[in-house]
Amino acid sequence: MAGTGILLLFLAGAGVGAAWRPPKGKCPLRCSCSKDSALCEGTPDLPESFSPTLLSLSLVRTGVPQLKAGSFLRMPSLHLLLLTFNSFSIIEDDAFTGLSHLQYLFIEDNEIGSISKNALRGLRSLTHLSLANNHLEALPRFLFRGLETLTHVDLRGNPFQCDCRVLWLLQWTPTANVSVGTGACAGPAALTHMQLHHLDPKTFKCRAIELSWFQTVAESALGVEPFSYQGEPHIVLAQPFAGRCLILTWDYSLQRFRQEEELSGEPPHPALLPTQSPPLPSQPDPAPCPHSALRGVLQAAGAGLAPLRRAGQACFVVADASKAGSTTLLCRDGPGFYPRQSLHAWHRDTDAEVLELDGRPHLLLASASQRPVLFHWLGGRFERRTDIPEAEDVYATRHFQAGGEVFLCLTRYIGDSMVMRWDGSMFRLLQQLPSRGAHVFQPLLIAKDQLAILGSDFAFSQVFRLEPDKGLLEPLQELGPPALVAPRAFAHISMAGRRFLFAACFKGPTQIYQHHELDLSA
Repeated sequence: MAGTGILLLFLAGAGVGAAWRPPKGKCPLRCSCSKDSALCEGTPDLPESFSPTLLSLSLVRTGVPQLKAGSFLRMPSLHLLLLTFNSFSIIEDDAFTGLSHLQYLFIEDNEIGSISKNALRGLRSLTHLSLANNHLEALPRFLFRGLETLTHVDLRGNPFQCDCRVLWLLQWTPTANVSVGTGACAGPAALTHMQLHHLDPKTFKCRAIELSWFQTVAESALGVEPFSYQGEPHIVLAQPFAGRCLILTWDYSLQRFRQEEELSGEPPHPALLPTQSPPLPSQPDPAPCPHSALRGVLQAAGAGLAPLRRAGQACFVVADASKAGSTTLLCRDGPGFYPRQSLHAWHRDTDAEVLELDGRPHLLLASASQRPVLFHWLGGRFERRTDIPEAEDVYATRHFQAGGEVFLCLTRYIGDSMVMRWDGSMFRLLQQLPSRGAHVFQPLLIAKDQLAILGSDFAFSQVFRLEPDKGLLEPLQELGPPALVAPRAFAHISMAGRRFLFAACFKGPTQIYQHHELDLSA
């Protein structure tokens, strides 16, 4: 036993070599006692009738089923406690309370499979701790909290599962002289027999996230966007089929979102946007309704809109899905927006996406009749640069940046939606994700997590997270019926120290989810 040498030295110093004699009071049955020490073996329970000045106690093969709170309150002077070859399997909170002078605690070769996180509370003088040769698969986080004098810990002989539960132990460094014994991993298989002190904390992925349902807004919508007004975040829901927008704000008293305002007004239909059309009315900031509602109308009509700013001038691209339509670039000039360039006619474009590649503005158009086409800004106008191979029937496009690279999410209604990465000359296929009635494949950066949500009209919508080590989107969770019906757009907003995800639904009410961070090492 690791503590045997220390125990013998301590007992010798305490006068064990002298003649054995009972302490003040009675020496319990099956115990051998001297003035300062006691050794008990085979007792059915914890003996208690020791001298209050007892310094050293060894309990061997007792019949105690568990160590309960206050088990040693009648021995306040103990400096050393040895518990070995006992049958108890649980140590409860405050089991050693009252032992403020205890320096050596050896709990070895027992049947312990569980130890409470506050089991060692109050041991402010403890320097040596051994939990060797038990059945511990993990230690509770903060087990050593408050043990500022602890310098030696022995954990050998336990079947530790080296998952996120051991992370806190690997990061625990209370003093410069701390020494952790040769504890080893019993699992998982890849880490079997690995010594604890050889594990790298950086390799453990112990942070998880979850989107949980928070609130339902009994209004359907085709678009949802956050905006700020008077320093407060707001959300606008575009409802082009009702000719209005709804603005939601946070109710601090109820801790929920509530409707603040309704803005009416029928935005123009994309069919009214040829070169000879009248100018689109501009809207003074911060009211976002015309922009959001226009985006919603375009989505309803199977078209798309992409905002753009060039040389301080606000512009946007309208992707026209009509058979004889022409995608148009419109820019603000005085009181309204006027056509600046007509491009990509007769291709039934369904979506437009403005993005920056190689330091220059680019425009990506998704089409019902051909592969997505990439334009770049050259000489004050958009010029065709290339198309995207292996991509047919793409309904919508959305891009995001991560690790200095540009990724593209391509939405396909039936088949496989795709993730692509820019290689400097074109977008290359990175992965394919099965789609079932998808109208939206939207990337969102929430806190530190790059997510992408693939909506579905027929099944559960899928939430993916980008894994930086792999550079791929990995499944995270599902958002499903009956609450989420025909999602068309997603947006997130931070409010009152919390993060929320809004899902605008075409055939059902808008759904709100809360973003939670989970610590798997706890």
